[in-house]
Parts: sequence; structure tokens; C-alpha cells
Amino acid sequence: MRATSWLLLLYSLPSGQKTERVAIWRRLKKMGAVQIKTSTYLLPDETAQYEQFQWLAQQIRDYGGDSTLVRANEIEGLTRENVVAMFNNARAKDYVELRKSLQGFIARRKRVDAEEAAAELERVTRQFREIRAVDFFDSPRGHDVAMLLQRAEGPKRARQLEKLDVKHYQGKTWLTRPRPEIDRVGSAWLISKFIDRKPKFVFAPKADAVPDAIPFDMLDAQFSHHGNYCTFETLTKRFAISDKSVAKIGEMIHDADLDDARFQRVEAVGIDRVLKGWAKEGLPDEEILRRGFECFDALYSFLQR
Repeated sequence: MRATSWLLLLYSLPSGQKTERVAIWRRLKKMGAVQIKTSTYLLPDETAQYEQFQWLAQQIRDYGGDSTLVRANEIEGLTRENVVAMFNNARAKDYVELRKSLQGFIARRKRVDAEEAAAELERVTRQFREIRAVDFFDSPRGHDVAMLLQRAEGPKRARQLEKLDVKHYQGKTWLTRPRPEIDRVGSAWLISKFIDRKPKFVFAPKADAVPDAIPFDMLDAQFSHHGNYCTFETLTKRFAISDKSVAKIGEMIHDADLDDARFQRVEAVGIDRVLKGWAKEGLPDEEILRRGFECFDALYSFLQR
């Protein structure tokens, strides 16, 4: 979504109307509005969101309160980037909670009967769709949870991985999501060191954003999470990379990215936190990748000894 203006709902309710106040808050939360001041909520200026705010403004007046709906091109003290970050941070919190539910489901799936498992998977899938419906600016956490949801769907996705020849993947443009973290940076390092001698890396939120680019660690991409593999592991399998140090790094990235303690390897957790810290500092994606490569080069050298 590329909102060029914003909708602000300002309202007040008579004191003592606790039930009505909770009802309004729940409705605001469901429609994905973010709070910028007390009783002031914000949505992107789109038709569907405008209609929802109109409906809610009328409901507030029906409760005996006051409401004002404002359209603004700018909000003093907030850049567009600031506002988008507010929406993405709100959705990230929702995705974190859903991720915990999914991880718990995956951990106990084999211990519950098929009917119960199907019902729980349907519930978390419905929750995911509800969050995505109000994820106006495509929060990066949404892609992570979408891939985890695919993993939760089970063995039907774990088909045999076809082996590929690196000679057909030279001088390519490789595409991944912005603000790269452990699996994306590690996979890019693996590509540049063991697959493509002269790769070019670009960043975009959608897999089809750059023509002829090869997407990785993106939803429904050829090189992404596959069954119980993270993207780094998928690449090592697809290109038959048998280096023992690479295998150890794959275990570290798996545990840091999927957080399932499968290999009991904690070494890459620190790298993951550093990468996230660089992203929060506002470093360009290319610089995060460059610094991340230095981390993995050093880790690889250490494991070689």
C-alpha cells in the first residue's frame, strides 16, 4: 500500500462507559488502527478504511460520545516513514504472538490426533489471515510467519529436492526481502561463496518485483524454507554443498531462525541479534549484507580450524 494521506479518528465517550469504551477499542484493534495520542487513531486513507472509520464514528455518537474524522496529507512531527514504522511495529507484535502459537503447534503436532491438529491449524491460519488483512505496509514479520505456517502444514511440502548445477547460476541477480536477518544474510553469503562467483543482490518485498531475479528466503520462492529446512539448508541441499563447516553453520542458522532447538546450536543467535541491531540503526540493506558477510567469513574460518 502506498498511502498518500491519512485518516485520523478523534473521539471521546462519557465517563463511566467502560463497556462501550472496550467495544470501541476492540473494533479499532480489529481494523488495524494505530494510536498516536489519547483517543486519536490512525489508518491509511483508503476507501475500505474510510468506510470503517465512518461506521465507528457513528457508533461512538450512538453511545453518546463525540467523534471527528479527519483526512490529512501530513501529520506534524511524523514523517511517512515514521507512520509506516508505527503500523509495521504494531503488526510485528501480532505476528510474534502468532509465531509462538505456531511453534507450539509444530512441537506438539505429533502428540495430538489428526482432527485436533487440523482444527488448531485452521484456527492459527484464520488468525494469520486476519492480521494480513490489516498489514497495510507488508511487515517483514508477516513473511516469516507465512513460511512458518507452510512448515506447520506438514510433510506434504517435504518432497524430494532436485539437485542443481552451479554452472547454470553464474552472474545472476538474487532477490530477497529488505532488512535481512540471519537466514537471508547467511544464504546470501553461501550463494556468493559456493554457488555464484559474481552475484548481484537486490532487495524488494515481493518475489516478482525485479524481472529475471532469483528470489530466495521469500514466500513461495524456489529457494526458501522447505519442510523443516531453513533457506540456507535448502540451498546446501539443492546445490549439493558437502562442506562440513557449511553444514555446521547451517545448523546454527536453523536454530537461530526457526527457534526450535533442533541442533542445540546457539552460536548464530548473537549474529542474528547484531544483524537486527544494524537494521534498527537504519543501516542500508547492502551494508547489513556486507557486514554480515564479514561475520560469516570469520565464523567459517574459525570452523575450518
